[in-house]
Amino acid sequence: MLVQFFQRTHDSLLLLGKSKEAEIKRINKELANIRSKFKGDKALDGYSKKKYVCKLLFIFLLGHDIDFGHMEAVNLLSSNRYTEKQIGYLFISVLVNSNSELIRLINNAIKNDLASRNPTFMGLALHCIASVGSREMAEAFAGEIPKVLVAGDTMDSVKQSAALCLLRLYRTSPDLVPMGDWTSRVVHLLNDQHLGVVTAATSLITTLAQKNPEEFKTSVSLAVSRLSRIVTSASTDLQDYTYYFVPAPWLSVKLLRLLQCYPPPEDPAVRGRLTECLETILNKAQEPPKSKKVQHSNAKNAVLFEAISLIIHHDSEPNLLVRACNQLGQFLQHRETNLRYLALESMCTLASSEFSHEAVKTHIETVINALKTERDVSVRQRAVDLLYAMCDRSNAPQIVAEMLSYLETADYSIREEIVLKVAILAEKYAVDYTWYVDTILNLIRIAGDYVSEEVWYRVIQIVINRDDVQGYAAKTVFEALQAPACHENLVKVGGYILGEFGNLIAGDPRSSPLIQFNLLHSKFHLCSVPTRALLLSTYIKFVNLFPEVKPTIQDVLRSDSQLRNADVELQQRAVEYLRLSTVASTDILATVLEEMPPFPERESSILAKLKKKKGPSTVTDLEDTKRERSVDVNGGPEPAPASTSAMSTPSPSADLLGLGAAPPAPAGPPPSSGGGGLLVDVFSDSASVVAPLAPGSEDNFARFVCKNNGVLFENQLLQIGLKSEFRQNLGRMFIFYGNKTSTQFLNFTPTLICSDDLQPNLNLQTKPVDPTVEGGAQVQQVVNIECVSDFTEAPVLNIQFRYGGTFQNVSVQLPITLNKFFQPTEMASQDFFQRWKQLSNPQQEVQNIFKAKHPMDTEVTKAKIIGFGSALLEEVDPNPANFVGAGIIHTKTTQIGCLLRLEPNLQAQMYRLTLRTSKEAVSQRLCELLSAQF
Repeated sequence: MLVQFFQRTHDSLLLLGKSKEAEIKRINKELANIRSKFKGDKALDGYSKKKYVCKLLFIFLLGHDIDFGHMEAVNLLSSNRYTEKQIGYLFISVLVNSNSELIRLINNAIKNDLASRNPTFMGLALHCIASVGSREMAEAFAGEIPKVLVAGDTMDSVKQSAALCLLRLYRTSPDLVPMGDWTSRVVHLLNDQHLGVVTAATSLITTLAQKNPEEFKTSVSLAVSRLSRIVTSASTDLQDYTYYFVPAPWLSVKLLRLLQCYPPPEDPAVRGRLTECLETILNKAQEPPKSKKVQHSNAKNAVLFEAISLIIHHDSEPNLLVRACNQLGQFLQHRETNLRYLALESMCTLASSEFSHEAVKTHIETVINALKTERDVSVRQRAVDLLYAMCDRSNAPQIVAEMLSYLETADYSIREEIVLKVAILAEKYAVDYTWYVDTILNLIRIAGDYVSEEVWYRVIQIVINRDDVQGYAAKTVFEALQAPACHENLVKVGGYILGEFGNLIAGDPRSSPLIQFNLLHSKFHLCSVPTRALLLSTYIKFVNLFPEVKPTIQDVLRSDSQLRNADVELQQRAVEYLRLSTVASTDILATVLEEMPPFPERESSILAKLKKKKGPSTVTDLEDTKRERSVDVNGGPEPAPASTSAMSTPSPSADLLGLGAAPPAPAGPPPSSGGGGLLVDVFSDSASVVAPLAPGSEDNFARFVCKNNGVLFENQLLQIGLKSEFRQNLGRMFIFYGNKTSTQFLNFTPTLICSDDLQPNLNLQTKPVDPTVEGGAQVQQVVNIECVSDFTEAPVLNIQFRYGGTFQNVSVQLPITLNKFFQPTEMASQDFFQRWKQLSNPQQEVQNIFKAKHPMDTEVTKAKIIGFGSALLEEVDPNPANFVGAGIIHTKTTQIGCLLRLEPNLQAQMYRLTLRTSKEAVSQRLCELLSAQF
């Protein structure tokens, strides 16, 4: 019947020539018939009601408004027939507004279907909730759906629907989805036998883990295990989920994305298994394709690129990073445009890793060729991004030259971005500042319309602050201005530089004062008002520098075109400058118009402008995280510029990478030249004083007791990250010092301090670091550790440096604790309690009963005990709620066995921790450290 109606409607529209009037007439006739049926005295049976509701739905999909039939659709929800219930839910999903008065009735019907345990009806109800996704439905069902999801008797198809429905509600109303006991149970769905359930659960867990990473940390090992089974399986093993000879590509991609929510696994076994998975994926990419169809290559490459994204995210395996780079390099010349684009985009991120930066640089010629020959503008833009990311001091001249060459023919949409990148690179890697001046002037010549004020402000700052380049800059800009057509930005730069340093080239007859003035004034009438104002300031500077041209300049200032100019700014400048040149003595004139002093150390806004244009988390941010390890050491907000002496000369390369600087005003008053910087040098003895521990450092120290990687300390200037590994009585710690500002850290000196009691028990060997840390950069220090004997104190890390002329002194505790030298020991129940009884002397046992400071979660507790270093012994304690561990503390002089037992009391929210070792001091220290974790 419904098929006949649809066909008749379609045929009648064709016969009527598809005119809008004929369609409306036909539809109105049908609507009138349906309305009469609904209002008739005779009650409609379920089939008829379904038929008419379905017709209304079809009419709505044709683009016509439907204002009745909603109640009939709601009544269909109470039917026990699948087809009737299906049409009712479909109508509600499409036509019912979230603010409808019928929502309460709909919610009641949905609750009944969810409680029915009929998988078909439950699936329809869940689909409806997900389709509507309103806040009202989230309030009604956000607490019920997790129960359906983790219930043991729920069908696989319903689990899939429940996971995706919960994901939809969390995305629309995250505050209404409660975190609870179900979160630890939903993680185990990653082990489900049904891959559809695993796929849906992975999507849900990935989204939840992005905001609640600690809640779902246990998913890492399960995700690695599942991924390992997929990538090592043959295409015939997962027949229902194999797509063109690629086993479960969608699930593989989702699992790889889930793993990108976390740092590399700390468990060596899990980490090794994940590395094997990634190596297998890279190996399969080198194999000949099993099918020539594009679907096969798309699925295979989707998994490959996601694996490469995970390798880049972890940034801890040099071999994998280099292999990923080489694999991407093969795609740079692929005939498929999308693959070339993705390869360039991924290599931009790879260029930020110290492990793969050199490997990326080997593809520079291919990238430059893509820039010149690529037809697709988006691919060319990614090529520009990659050149910017791979640039360093060794290849900066080549890359800047190629970007300037491309700029002449670049698409207008990306020219401003290229200009900003060229300006940043030219300054950051300028060894010879004559090259920098040439580059910026060339930049203005090629793309002057896209050179923002920030760029030409910056070149003026650098020229003023560097005596060695001032004469060259004046000569170069004078020659550039002789071109018949000059961009206005070049006139601005020329006016400013010649006004300050024109005297350095005035001895040459070809650039005499009068020639300089005539050259500038020939551009005057072609410029905008702001540029003319700047040139008038240059003219009055010439009066001070070159008295011989004073009459000529006064005539210009006295002309009607200046004194009676319609623009008040130009008129005021002309009047005031003319009066100043007339009445002021030579000494006063020289004082008022003296050469600008060096600009104070200030932060540039060029990179900020580039970030604003591209947005955060793009390739333009790579300079801030260049050559990082897996520890993120450069995040966080930029600090305000530190106050400095105006006489200090900044490092231009560091200055450029700053944010939020105010541009210099060309004719502004000179800054004060106080001697604050000198006073700091006079009292430099203060550097020998070790600062007290920084606020909050003790809390950070406690967090490292059960982990080895992370951020130890962070303030507005500095971030300290750690990555460490221990084996028996030896350890190695990588300390990453990140400069979060755009300004250099000078005299950067980190020092490890051990107390008199600690020195004989702990040997620390370090290598010195570079005393200068560039803005936005990071330096690494390696600490080799040897545990000679047991100890209780921790060493102190003291960092001293100068930032903007101000002495900085920071001290933090370095998390080298006794438990780091644990080696886990597996023991059977009988062996454990036999050893437990042997350590029964009062001096060998330490016990602590304490209140829980964190939620008492079983999985978290297990993870902390394993992270503490001991082995977690399963099925050893008669009480399954208790946790039992065993291990050996390794020192150079002895080995100390350790047994621990943690007894939680959920009702009282209390713990009892008992430690037994052969040495009382060790028991006491381990008990203190572990108790603080719960």
